[in-house]
Amino acid sequence: MLAVTNLLTLPPLSLYVHVPWCIQKCPYCDFNSHTAKGELPERDYVNALLQDFETSLDAIQGRKLHSIFIGGGTPSLLSPSAYERLFAGLRQHIEFSDDIEITLEANPGTFEQDKFTGFRQTGINRLSIGIQSFQDEKLKKLGRIHHGEEAQRAVGMAFTAGFTNINLDLMHGLPNQSQDDALFDLKTAIALKPTHLSWYQLTIEPNTVFYSRPPVLPEDDALWDIQEAGQALLAESGYQQYEISAYSQPGRQSRHNLNYWQFGDYIGIGAGAHGKLTLLEEGAILRNWKTRLPTDYLNPAKPFEAGNRILTEEERPLEFMMNALRLNDGVEAGQFSQRSGLPLSSIADAVKEAQHQNLLSTDSQKLQPTRKGSLFLNDILALF
Repeated sequence: MLAVTNLLTLPPLSLYVHVPWCIQKCPYCDFNSHTAKGELPERDYVNALLQDFETSLDAIQGRKLHSIFIGGGTPSLLSPSAYERLFAGLRQHIEFSDDIEITLEANPGTFEQDKFTGFRQTGINRLSIGIQSFQDEKLKKLGRIHHGEEAQRAVGMAFTAGFTNINLDLMHGLPNQSQDDALFDLKTAIALKPTHLSWYQLTIEPNTVFYSRPPVLPEDDALWDIQEAGQALLAESGYQQYEISAYSQPGRQSRHNLNYWQFGDYIGIGAGAHGKLTLLEEGAILRNWKTRLPTDYLNPAKPFEAGNRILTEEERPLEFMMNALRLNDGVEAGQFSQRSGLPLSSIADAVKEAQHQNLLSTDSQKLQPTRKGSLFLNDILALF
């Protein structure tokens, strides 16, 4: 049994909103997304989101909302008026911080200038555009509905709409992708001057089309070469890697995702959304998740929550470290006790062994992976 201390401080509070509909399910996607058929029930869905949020009011505990991330699916399928109603309803229950970051995921195939100008006017101040590749052949294999030129136009439209904080999602390790292909995508993205790039390797996940019919992917040596060349190009172009697959211009890291990785709190609303909440009085950490099917989520006879569980004392170190060690700079050592409720001494043996294996920094004030540790993160986590 680990010795639990009091949870010393409440972490920042974020909100994740899940919009489950998309135009077409991609063959690599294992997210809770469903092909839209006909007109979306957006008014009923916003009403459900607000009712769902009301069930979590006890979790606020006097905090302001630090960030909102609207993911999916394809959240840009909803109208600006839907988000205007959502934010107005949320503000009746919680105060937004003055510098709140509000991110909307969008796909290039859904871009309309007036619509995105409307999104910006609602208070959404960050876009995350799912591009994946700028090459039509690769996009077709990924099941994407847009073309490369359309993706470039979408970024221009986002800037025209008034967005100054834009993330582009790109994949590498695509079917039959060469190093030149991968660098072409990165160079094209960099030329568009986004503030942030999420550049990550395609992985084959269970319960996807690619899992049942796997495509031919590059060999491991080729993947390593792509990774090294791409990281060098991003660094030369002024994008700092601050997390395994996240690169940003100075000071433009995703505040919402940083809160995840620093073991902050987040309320999850929407079909299939997950949440993580610190219960200060109980000295507990709760994880919960919502019902996945939109029809069930919209059914007033059924509860929003599909399940929840309290993290055990033994689970907390791994849960904390598997998030914090994704960050290149790690976290302050004292944050472990503040956010897990456990004394730092409870992980002292594991930390010492990780340092012995040159996986963790020997700086006693930080929990930070070494260069080797960043490459072999699973080896560190196995110690916790």
